[in-house]
Amino acid sequence: MKSSFEYDLLIIGGGISACVFASNYLKNNITKKVALIEFGRSLGGRSSTRISRRFRGWKLNHGAPNLNISNNNNNLLLKKYIHELLEKNFIKIDDSESISLGNESNLDIIQKSEFSRGVNYLPLSSMSKLSQQIIYSNNLKGKIDFYFETLIVDLIFKYNQWRLISKKGDIFKSKYLVCSSNLLLHKRSLEVLKTNYIPLRKAIPENNDKKIDLLINLLDKQSFIPRMTFLIYTNKNYRYKDFYPKKQRYFYLNNDLENKYNFERVIFQLQDNGKIGIVIHTKKIDFINSINSNDENLFKQKIFKNFNELFEGNSSVNKLSCNEVISIMKWRASQPSGYAIPLSLQFSKKYRIGFCGDWFGGEGFGRIESSILSALMLVKKFKT
Repeated sequence: MKSSFEYDLLIIGGGISACVFASNYLKNNITKKVALIEFGRSLGGRSSTRISRRFRGWKLNHGAPNLNISNNNNNLLLKKYIHELLEKNFIKIDDSESISLGNESNLDIIQKSEFSRGVNYLPLSSMSKLSQQIIYSNNLKGKIDFYFETLIVDLIFKYNQWRLISKKGDIFKSKYLVCSSNLLLHKRSLEVLKTNYIPLRKAIPENNDKKIDLLINLLDKQSFIPRMTFLIYTNKNYRYKDFYPKKQRYFYLNNDLENKYNFERVIFQLQDNGKIGIVIHTKKIDFINSINSNDENLFKQKIFKNFNELFEGNSSVNKLSCNEVISIMKWRASQPSGYAIPLSLQFSKKYRIGFCGDWFGGEGFGRIESSILSALMLVKKFKT
């Protein structure tokens, strides 16, 4: 049976940006009825943690493994917020070892990497847990309703009210709307949602709002880097060759090695059960697409082969025995690239709609830094 729900504010998306916005918005608006709608099974978005149902005690950060904050412009709002997360013991400075693989010096390749600009921070628990801590901070637990595994496929703005329709036919009504995901604004919605119109464009026809028109036009220039991660559950005897007690260890590949082995970076993650999990990232499209045409077991053997060749003779990393288990994670959409959306287009007062996420410019476009900053900026715009 289809259901109908009504709120003061609806938030689409459950990543860090949505959690930062919800927490800070509700801090001074505790009487508002707020709901968050997320297609996935939990909070975190691309900063998620795979908690295995099959293997107890395993928690693998399979998207962003940490928070990377450069704050080159010394934004006081962002600086204060990161300090608050540190004070609450939600995060700590990540002093994990970062190692380059290739001919360049370790310092050169690390400085060039988009994943290690500025300061890295680790959650004290996991990336998904961090999103939960953020949204429940300020004593807000129970102040927001969650709808997981819910995909919004249509938007309607009528009589100064938003109506959101889910794939299952449920209807969500609200006075205000925040999109932390840009799926409903971007042309990729045509393919993902199997529709012949961009939902926001249908809800707000052209020439009705200059900001919305510009936002949609600029988003047309924005693309996404497809990514896939391989989660390796090592056996109980797998260890480093050397002594390394820290939680994570990062290996970055230079362009030549990435082209040869199809790995972008390899991250080792020490588990609470004492075992070592391995997360391998790739953005090679041909390599990703080959999964569809190859036998999955053969593909896994190729991962093991590439891994063992890459770390042949490495002083820290042992080879895999090929008896380990691999889980393959293919992302529907990944890191935005191309054109960063100006923060000036975040909010339309006329249509009571706001936007935030790593697809905005300013600090850290395409990274968690932009997600956090855009969310903090949007809260201020809701107040004005």
